Amino acid sequence: MKARFLVLIYKEITVDTLSFKTISANKATVNKEWVVVDATGQSLGRICTKVAKLLRGKYKPNFTPHVDCGDNVIIINADKVVLTGNKWNDRIYFKHTGYPGGQREITPAQLMAKGEDRLFRKVVKGMLPKNRLGDKLLNNLYVYAGSEHKHEAQQPKSIDINSLN
Repeated sequence: MKARFLVLIYKEITVDTLSFKTISANKATVNKEWVVVDATGQSLGRICTKVAKLLRGKYKPNFTPHVDCGDNVIIINADKVVLTGNKWNDRIYFKHTGYPGGQREITPAQLMAKGEDRLFRKVVKGMLPKNRLGDKLLNNLYVYAGSEHKHEAQQPKSIDINSLN
């Protein structure tokens, strides 16, 4: 009776568990690419959600939440992005300086006037994790007002943002 019990335990230990292991991405195994996204005529929120997913690496099969496995994203024609309705002047973004009475507000039109990348960075930053990884991922975003960018040496591939889910 004792021998049979030991044999059963032995069989449980020798189960092949290599096929059940989840492979996690790390810095050495991540395949980062350069991607160009054209913002002409695109809605700001819709394009930024897909850019945030690209920066995060959610479209990749080896996505790992705690690793920077996303792509480097270049947004061109950022000045031709669309906001529906009267959101250019009606929407208000708030920030606080940290001092009493230091609440500041700014509209998307004012952000675009300061620099075309400021509006995209603010919107995409709100869609990324609120930690050091989110700050690191935001450094992989490059925004340009015109159709020219300075990253031709990286041979970025152009993708249609509407084809992504």
